[in-house]
Amino acid sequence: MRVGFIGLGSQGGPMARRIVEGGYDLTLWARRPASVEPYADTAAKVAATPAELGAVSDLVCLCVVGDDDVRQVVVGDDGVLAGMKPGGVIAIHSTVHPDTCREISEAAAAQGVSVIDAPVSGGAPAVAEGTLMVMVGGDEADVERCTPVFATYSDAIVHLGPLGAGQVAKILNNLLFSANLGSAMSTLELGDALGIARDRLCEVINRGSATSKAIGSIAVFGGSLEGLAPIAGALLQKDVRHAASLAADASAPEGTVFTVADTALTLMHHSR
Repeated sequence: MRVGFIGLGSQGGPMARRIVEGGYDLTLWARRPASVEPYADTAAKVAATPAELGAVSDLVCLCVVGDDDVRQVVVGDDGVLAGMKPGGVIAIHSTVHPDTCREISEAAAAQGVSVIDAPVSGGAPAVAEGTLMVMVGGDEADVERCTPVFATYSDAIVHLGPLGAGQVAKILNNLLFSANLGSAMSTLELGDALGIARDRLCEVINRGSATSKAIGSIAVFGGSLEGLAPIAGALLQKDVRHAASLAADASAPEGTVFTVADTALTLMHHSR
């Protein structure tokens, strides 16, 4: 399988490297030439446009930031679909709204191209260890075709259902992580008021029954969200907004929607 990859950031970059080091014919595209320079020591090729990348790929993996970024690189005169041949597959690793995946799928289906959503969790360290979590939604046959490629960086590829199911799972995961961040910060602030040093309380919680990835992330950044917010704050806020939209569309209990909104406000407050 010939693979194209777009989105060579802190997570996508290591994923692309694992793919080419796994022996796959890999083509890259990036807006900035500097983004592809780290792959000069690999067999990866570089395309001039997303359309050129699509023309030489059986599978195109997207790991760009948000919904509009996905649309820009897929649809349009120079987009992936302008070059991709019938029978190809586009895998959306980005965390976006399920409706965006369905929108892209409708455009792709018009020329015989399939779309699956495959958001990921774990970050660059998990990619390096080959333990990234991949949450997949889409047709089972398409998922099976892509699984060997995903396996170059993941040992946990979970097929959750039809197109969009992977995004729902990832958004719910990030919603809970955001809520955990808010709860952890509130607990640490209460500890301040009660005279417990924040670094020592982080140590205790990390070793105790209340440990979580959220408190671990806060501890890494000195017991605050100041270091984490520039890295993940805006992305988590986006995902919380998506969660609120999904909850509203599903006519979830009113309290669920209010809880989502409250989590978003808490995170925004601590990210300033």
